Amino acid sequence: MTIADIKKNTDQKMHKSIETLKSNLAKVRTGRAHAGMLDHVVVDYYGTPTPISGVANITLLDARTLGVQPWEKKLLSTIEKAIRESDLGLNPSAQGDLIRVPTPALTEERRKEMVKLVKVEAEDAKIAIRNVRRDANEGLKKLLKDKTVSEDDERRAQDEVQKLTDKFVAEIDKLVQEKEKEVMTV
Repeated sequence: MTIADIKKNTDQKMHKSIETLKSNLAKVRTGRAHAGMLDHVVVDYYGTPTPISGVANITLLDARTLGVQPWEKKLLSTIEKAIRESDLGLNPSAQGDLIRVPTPALTEERRKEMVKLVKVEAEDAKIAIRNVRRDANEGLKKLLKDKTVSEDDERRAQDEVQKLTDKFVAEIDKLVQEKEKEVMTV
């Protein structure tokens, strides 16, 4: 393994951490409805756990209401039950072949809880980034120990890994700030 391999690997792993954070933040509810809210809700589709987006069209009917239209009519009650039993606190209602999912307005207290949840997600992402940095630095030290790189090269590579870490931590902070603003907007 070379310094370039370690840096490339580190960059890829840090990008994955950011992508994971983005998907986790998308699940955090804001005051408005969005189709991504139901992404992690799973429906039993002929014995196979399937995401709702795999068995129905999810549309935005208005700012606070989602419309879920199953591709098969007999899935209507199954989807409705899955949404009701999810941890989202939503109460769907079937109307013909469409399930309406109204999202209740968030109270100030609930918004603050959501912000705390966002900060926990951000801290988890930062920990993941720091773990990647630690692994990269250990890899660089191993290269130095095996005498495949000079001390100067190893030091420069560690500095570059630290710059990468700082860049991704700043990106996490930016994402959290945006999400916090979105959650607190009434």
